[in-house]
Amino acid sequence: MPAQPRLVSAGLWVGLLVAAMASIQVGATFAQRMFPLVGPQGASALRLIFGTAMLAIALRPWRSRPTPAAWRMIVIYGAAMAGMNLMIYLAMSRIPLGIAVAIEFTGPLGVALWGSRRRLDLVWVAIAVAGLALLLPIGRTLAPLDPVGMAYALGAGVCWALYITFGQKAGDLHGVQTAALGMIVAAVVVIPIGVAHAGATLLNPHAIALGAGVGLLSTALPYTLEMIVLTKLPARTFGILMSLEPALGAVAGLALLGQALTPVQWLAIGAVMVASAGATVTAAPRAPVLAPD
Repeated sequence: MPAQPRLVSAGLWVGLLVAAMASIQVGATFAQRMFPLVGPQGASALRLIFGTAMLAIALRPWRSRPTPAAWRMIVIYGAAMAGMNLMIYLAMSRIPLGIAVAIEFTGPLGVALWGSRRRLDLVWVAIAVAGLALLLPIGRTLAPLDPVGMAYALGAGVCWALYITFGQKAGDLHGVQTAALGMIVAAVVVIPIGVAHAGATLLNPHAIALGAGVGLLSTALPYTLEMIVLTKLPARTFGILMSLEPALGAVAGLALLGQALTPVQWLAIGAVMVASAGATVTAAPRAPVLAPD
């Protein structure tokens, strides 16, 4: 293929991936509009109800027959997905979207750096730690970030790390159907929590409409786009581009929720993005696991 068509083709796949990430973050702003109605627990439950249904229709997981070993990995993978979805929403209810996503990104960053013995990787760790330190209110008069919200975001990052680790193992054993089965497990875990918190309010027509929108924007649409892009772009390029997600979250929070950040907070987000991109560039090649966060 001539150079110019190849360049246009690459631009298309990059554009689709950016669109997928933007869709996730716009969906997150829709989810926050549900919080006054059903709380983050109810919002997470509605997202998983609709997202799971849409993904099940697309992937038809009932046609697969996982082995017992695959089921063990799928259950852990789905439980990690449940924790990731629930805790990031709990974090978003207390701290700005962009900061929550940046803190959550410590999960995949940790996976990329785990077990490394190279000095260069210490640079990425130091940059990420410096970025997170900028979010702490030490020696400042600015209103501090809610520590509970930051803890939830870190918890979501831990779940994301588990999601990647066990998602890769489950995917190796069972292939693409793993995603739909994992989401079913996540829904089984989260829906009772959402029902216990929000009760019959989950049947509010406005909440249902928003939940369907979030399921489409934050799960079904981006997951489909990312699956297409993964077959067209190198895994390392995919990982580097994914590092844009905290910035997209911050922009979505500013544009759609009015969540203005301070220059120091933008700098912190940028540091986490640089660390994530750097770790991806220097990591051993491995196809990334999609995360409908």
